[in-house]
Amino acid sequence: MAKVNPRKLDSKEKMKYLDLLWTSIAELKEREEVKSFFKDLLTPSESVMLARRILIAKMLLEDKTYDDIRMELRVGLDTVAKVHGWLISGFGGYENAIKKFNSVLNKRFKKIKEAQKPLEPFTFNWLKKKYPLHFLLFNIFDKLSDK
Repeated sequence: MAKVNPRKLDSKEKMKYLDLLWTSIAELKEREEVKSFFKDLLTPSESVMLARRILIAKMLLEDKTYDDIRMELRVGLDTVAKVHGWLISGFGGYENAIKKFNSVLNKRFKKIKEAQKPLEPFTFNWLKKKYPLHFLLFNIFDKLSDK
């Protein structure tokens, strides 16, 4: 596909394209939908590049130095500086996405930690795990409430 210079597009045409993109993304509800959409939209290389930008922003927000980021991710200082510029003068998108990502990550770790913790014998949760068919409705409800 030929590259398009956004500065050469008139504002109505640019708005039409961007509205299509933002609305398409906003209407995706589930993680799998988003994943499929971006797999179709982006090349693997583009996906990795975007993910690395997010990781750079995350590391900058964690007060990592430019050199630490450069060495760990093997990126140029100019890339780190660009992401830092977007963090400073952007619209808060990186911060919002990273805050939500950290929240999801914390929930995942909490579930893993709870799953690894041994259950006290003869408690309700122990019985639900030991006899899953007897507690099928409870287990279905638990799974639905986790989402």
